[in-house]
Amino acid sequence: MSVPLRLQALAANPHTPPASLQELSTARDSVWNDNKLLRLLAEHPGANLVVLRAVLDAVAAKLDEGERPYAAVLALADRLELGADELRKLGMFRGASARLRHLLDLRLSVRI
Repeated sequence: MSVPLRLQALAANPHTPPASLQELSTARDSVWNDNKLLRLLAEHPGANLVVLRAVLDAVAAKLDEGERPYAAVLALADRLELGADELRKLGMFRGASARLRHLLDLRLSVRI
């Protein structure tokens, strides 16, 4: 099993502890693998606020570089642990498209 697949397997495992999830948020391989890993971390049921903020920072850095980790952004928008204001800021980065901003606004508008 390749390294990116091992990292993704760890991120998908519901028993992976938050400290390991936080470490995974800084792992880098390729654009596609990195974005998938960030999405898995954002969706992880054991991701606490520290992990989610680490993922938020990683996603913001990727968007600032012009990359498009859109699935991770939308997964973060579903996490009530993060504030809507800090998530809306993701739409201001260079890599954010008008469609992402629209979908982000939709996700945030249906929050309780």
